Amino acid sequence: MAPSDTTAAKTGVSSADYAKLIEIGIALSAERNHHRLLENILLEAKALCNADGGTLYLCGNMIDHEMGDVFEEQFEAEADGKYLKFEIMRTDSLGIAKGGTTGEPIPFPPISVYDKDTGEPNHKNVASHVAVTGETVNIPDVYEATEFDFTGPRKFDESTGYRSKSFLNVPLKNHSGEIIGVLQLLNAQDETGESIPFSAQIVPMIEALASQAAVAVDNQMLLDAQARLMDSFIKLIAGAIDAKSPYTGGHCARVPELAEMLAHAAVEADHGELKNFELDEAGFRELHLASWLHDCGKVVTPEYVVDKATKLEAIYDRIHEVRMRFEIKKREAEIAYWQQVADGGDKDALKAELDATLARFDDDFAFVAECNVGGEFMAEEKIERLKQIATGTWTRTLSDRIGISHEELKRKEAQPEMDLPVQEPLLANRTDHVFPRDGTFEAPNSEQFGFKMDVPERLFDRGEVYNLSIARGTLTNEDRYIIQNHIVQTIVMLGQLPFPKHLKNVPEYAGAHHETLIGTGYPRKLTKADMSVPARIMALADVFEALTAADRPYKKPKTLSESIKILSFMVKDQHIDPDLFRLMLESGIYKEYAERFLRPEQIDEVDLSQYLDAAAE
Repeated sequence: MAPSDTTAAKTGVSSADYAKLIEIGIALSAERNHHRLLENILLEAKALCNADGGTLYLCGNMIDHEMGDVFEEQFEAEADGKYLKFEIMRTDSLGIAKGGTTGEPIPFPPISVYDKDTGEPNHKNVASHVAVTGETVNIPDVYEATEFDFTGPRKFDESTGYRSKSFLNVPLKNHSGEIIGVLQLLNAQDETGESIPFSAQIVPMIEALASQAAVAVDNQMLLDAQARLMDSFIKLIAGAIDAKSPYTGGHCARVPELAEMLAHAAVEADHGELKNFELDEAGFRELHLASWLHDCGKVVTPEYVVDKATKLEAIYDRIHEVRMRFEIKKREAEIAYWQQVADGGDKDALKAELDATLARFDDDFAFVAECNVGGEFMAEEKIERLKQIATGTWTRTLSDRIGISHEELKRKEAQPEMDLPVQEPLLANRTDHVFPRDGTFEAPNSEQFGFKMDVPERLFDRGEVYNLSIARGTLTNEDRYIIQNHIVQTIVMLGQLPFPKHLKNVPEYAGAHHETLIGTGYPRKLTKADMSVPARIMALADVFEALTAADRPYKKPKTLSESIKILSFMVKDQHIDPDLFRLMLESGIYKEYAERFLRPEQIDEVDLSQYLDAAAE
């Protein structure tokens, strides 16, 4: 007799069953989807012993608290690790398939493993008994069993006409011997379909399968726990960035939502350049992480640059210094007036001259203050007037080199100190306003990362005339470089993380959201050919969120139609991918996003024809 035949004769289990067990173990270890894994465990166990039904439970301390509303109150009343949750239920003869990939909820509350009042083990229920003792329980007929309470199965039989008979309950133990669940099989069947007891010979096979299953589930839960930890840490960073500046608001949280919506629509596209685009589960995970981390480099960007609301603002708004100079200048004029009156001058004529001078100072300061806001374009004639005002002087009688920081003193010492009192301009570009570049906010390893940033000669230039002459907005070239440098820092920071192979594209996706399709973006001056679809999705999501954001104190929220119109201009300028823009409109994502995240008053009608028809031409 062959060895395999001898084994079959002694145990009732063939060599093919052992081969199948090995095959099952390999398959379980390879499965990454939690629901499919649990489902496969139960289905393979049923097949091995030809069972009609079965249930897979997981212990409460190994699962997320996702019970829904039905059993939420009872579920939360149980202490962690003291209950068994129904994960999968199958009964072939009744056509019952609940839990797992079916999406069908299981209408039973969790089973208490310990009495919540006394703390004593629950040995009445067979599943909880197995979870407490770690012992396999094989019951030939539940209607003849007296050691456990089978009221539940009997009620089930009454309501369905079923006949529960044999039960095999096997604990799922992980590598450390901890029980993480229970596998319960129902009604073994013979060749004719008749319910029979589970044979003693098959029990070791099911226990071996349960052991393999427990390790696979435990490993997957450890991976899931690591992923949840990583997600929480990433969201913590993103939340801190958003909280750091009121000018970003919930940007880091909204961009991932829009990016995922666009990615799903791109995968489903059946025409155009996107019809062959595919993104698997790992790809969506990469995009998810990249979109949450796309602005992580902002942790190094100073708030006084990101939040620069006026042209003279640094740590504080220096317009107050300028105002005080004008105040001093006015007092000087008044003092001169009274001195001239005291010397016998014509009081009325001198008073008229004083009033005109004070009015001119008031008008000049009002102009300077208006320039500081940065709300209007600075035409050349305005800059000329600014320079003319700057030629005015005021008298300083105190040293400006005492009570200051060592670094500021070093900048001032680049020029010799003037004798006091000294006449100083009302507005100046002083030597100490210039901060020499010292490596701060540099683009490190430009060759390694492919950065092509235009680096300003100076780190900061706080010159008052220089800042007040900014043509648009409030940022100097130096300020803008520091803000743009956040994407450099994002790429460098993410490039230092040991992403596993299935997440290797996270830095690429996150680092391209300020690039354009024609090489005019930053920090690498990429073109469309250099950017993957997910990277282009990131760019569109970042811009659209910024346009529609209602939590930026420096701008009025734009309406939906205004935002779409601006995006269309960016498409024409080849800054935004036209296929993704069209997809966002055709799929209705723009409106779905608006309904979720925009204020009601921002949501208006968008005439899609002017954009879709133009794109089709």
